[in-house]
Amino acid sequence: MTVSLPSPLPASLPADPQALSRILGNTDGLSVWPRSTRPEADGDISVNGVSLTEAADRFGTPLYVLDEQEVRERCRTYRTAFPEADIVYAAKAFLCRALTHWVQEEGLGLDVCSAGELALAVTTGFPPENIVMHGNAKSPEDLRTAIRLGVGRIVVDSPSEIARLAAITPADARQKVMVRVVPGIAAGGHTKIRTGTDNQKFGLSITDGSAQHAVTRILDQPHLELVGLHCHIGSQIATVKPYVVAVRRMIGLMARIKNQHGITLPQLNIGGGHAIAYRPGEETMNVPELAGRVRAELEEGCTRAGLPVPRLTLEPGRAIVGPAAVAIYHVLAVKRTGDRTFVAIDGGMSDNPRPALYGVQYAPRLIGRPSSAPPRLVTVVGRHCEAGDILADDVALPGDIRPGDLLAVPAAGAYHLSMASGYNMIGRPPVIAVTDGTARVLIRRESLDDMNQRDIGL
Repeated sequence: MTVSLPSPLPASLPADPQALSRILGNTDGLSVWPRSTRPEADGDISVNGVSLTEAADRFGTPLYVLDEQEVRERCRTYRTAFPEADIVYAAKAFLCRALTHWVQEEGLGLDVCSAGELALAVTTGFPPENIVMHGNAKSPEDLRTAIRLGVGRIVVDSPSEIARLAAITPADARQKVMVRVVPGIAAGGHTKIRTGTDNQKFGLSITDGSAQHAVTRILDQPHLELVGLHCHIGSQIATVKPYVVAVRRMIGLMARIKNQHGITLPQLNIGGGHAIAYRPGEETMNVPELAGRVRAELEEGCTRAGLPVPRLTLEPGRAIVGPAAVAIYHVLAVKRTGDRTFVAIDGGMSDNPRPALYGVQYAPRLIGRPSSAPPRLVTVVGRHCEAGDILADDVALPGDIRPGDLLAVPAAGAYHLSMASGYNMIGRPPVIAVTDGTARVLIRRESLDDMNQRDIGL
């Protein structure tokens, strides 16, 4: 069989270094890979002492390789930068039993969005009092499970939740709640992940008075204890300023609540959404700078408002687990269609829907063999029956890329498997943890039998 390969890169490459870095991202080193990553002989790469080529041979592909050390170090970065705050890991980014152990051992709490996430955490031994429950549309089962298991704080996202919570909280108990506030800030890497403005589904607005009305209603419920305010302004935010503005507006609301109701709220949760780099040259959140600027704004703002400084909570998810994982795929086909060359892999939107949802780009890299072939621009696509099943568009890979090769995709830890589907009944990939040269399975591969067992009727 003859495989048609793409033409070489155009002779005229961008003069801008960042643009060049984006195009040639897979050749500019390992800056967006786990810090334990090392190049090995024969084109291989190891993560925390484990060969990715050997991992692919042993566990098959698609495969997710998660560096435990990287996760723990990123937890410690937040703990060091914010020693006086509660850091709660956002489980929606990725959750499994081992990860709940890691974040608990590193002194973090947990943020969950459903009864399922909550049950997994608590049955693994995570203390429920250190869990925050979120969600814009919590089901009755979500709320009952949270009350029954003793969740530390529930973030109220709509007026109807107040009545539901008041009705199901035992008469001899008081459930701690926070109000999710929309502070009117547009921030985030894409319109679909901006959550701080009035034109989206999350939270209660300061502008139209919904947040203030919710506070009043909660204070009228004897079984609910309002402990603070919450906001989350978006995701993939690389600059500190939006958080400073959010803190300023939240303190202003806290001051109005004190003036109106005579109460001082002891907690403020400013969410997460801190950016990571998916390709070399992309901006990331500077966590120590964030800590310094937020702390200064809190102290100065509370002094001006005559308030004590509330206890701060942050909810990083992607920033902890995203850079800690690498996805590995086998190349199934290489073909030229029109003026584009497509490299098709054995995974795709069923294990990573993010490019199809909001156009995220990655920096895939050939591993497992050396290549001296000049790089060529290709489009890496998945195996699913959707034209939008594209993993990476216009990326440089060696010109001799061929079926059977291995491609590795860094920064694959967040919102891949947690958003995975059963499309085309492919089966979701396994996750292995690598630590000090050893690999162990955290989540096994989903089999056809697993999927068939749910189909019980004719």
